[in-house]
Amino acid sequence: VAAAIAGACKAERFDLAALGAQGARTGNPVMPMVRALRALLPERAAAEVHRGATSQDVLDTAAMLLAKRALGPIAADAAGAAIACAQLAERHRDTPMLGRTLLQQALPVTFGLKAAGWLAGIASARAGLLASAEWALAVQLGGAAGTAAALTPRGGCGEEGPAIAAGVARELDLAAPALPWHTERGRVASIASSLSLLAGALAKPARDVTLLAQDEVAEVREGAREEDGGSSTMPHKRNPVAAVAVLACAGRAPGLAMTLHAAMVQEHERAAGAWQGEWETLCDLLRVAGSAAAAAREMLEGLQVDGERMRANLRAAGDLAMAEAAVSALAEHLGWWPAQELVQAAARRAREEGVTLREALLRAPEVSAALSPGELEAALQPESYLGAARAFVDRALAEYRPAG
Repeated sequence: VAAAIAGACKAERFDLAALGAQGARTGNPVMPMVRALRALLPERAAAEVHRGATSQDVLDTAAMLLAKRALGPIAADAAGAAIACAQLAERHRDTPMLGRTLLQQALPVTFGLKAAGWLAGIASARAGLLASAEWALAVQLGGAAGTAAALTPRGGCGEEGPAIAAGVARELDLAAPALPWHTERGRVASIASSLSLLAGALAKPARDVTLLAQDEVAEVREGAREEDGGSSTMPHKRNPVAAVAVLACAGRAPGLAMTLHAAMVQEHERAAGAWQGEWETLCDLLRVAGSAAAAAREMLEGLQVDGERMRANLRAAGDLAMAEAAVSALAEHLGWWPAQELVQAAARRAREEGVTLREALLRAPEVSAALSPGELEAALQPESYLGAARAFVDRALAEYRPAG
């Protein structure tokens, strides 16, 4: 009778609205679906529909199939975003720009290093999602109370239930769990955590893009198409719309993941409310994570980087951005802490008096005794104080490429 049952399982033959309305009265849509399916079959086949299964077996397995179908394009878009980050990191390995901490001007960095950081976050989150999915996407077939008794002749202690579950897993290309997981919801929570982590990793470059695309900064902008980011009222605007979409979606992910984590606390052999609370939440989380991945890929693949503007902003910051470099140069002669205090005082005078850090430092006799004007000038050049930025970019690219 299996062929007859399978032949009747066509989505267009069922009234989804009616199943939903009836499911509200029965606690889930499986019972009305089973009734509707039986009504389409001859008596002998109808008698075998849903044999040995319970409603949660159907819905959990369906949820895993749905998640698997969604995770394919999510992972593909995340991979595309990572590739775009790698290309940006390589292309701009030596493009200097102003680093910013706590939204304030800090030290020189490179745009390549920033992009390498984006790459590392996205690639590791994607790898975690794939690893989680390999374990978490499992079939559910435990019967009414998780014993699979109805799949065992006369309800005895045979191995028929696990064997049938393993066969269903093979047929659906899902993992075969050691035992049913009706109230052990670590699989769902693991997927939720991985999706939330990926959304957060994608939101990092999106946040940076919104800040770097501000007119006052203007170091990057989205999209090559003229219509990208237009405003309905202000013709001059070019909004970072893909970055905004990533941030809007990623902002919802932690709350949805938290709901699925909270649903892990379930009663006895079947939850009263917690399991039911997973259904829409998991679907929403797959949607927002998928949208974030698609928008992030679009944002990063079309990102336009203005290296000259980055250099101009770095020059406009003046030599105060090189204060730590001055400390490093002076520390060789004065010791680290005396040099730190001396440069800190000079930086304060430079701000108050509107002079350069170089001028303020040269007024201090300790500086003149330790460094010549030329040596101090060399120490205050941004390109001379990029540390291991190039090496970090190369390390990030080398780590990513084998997995890519």
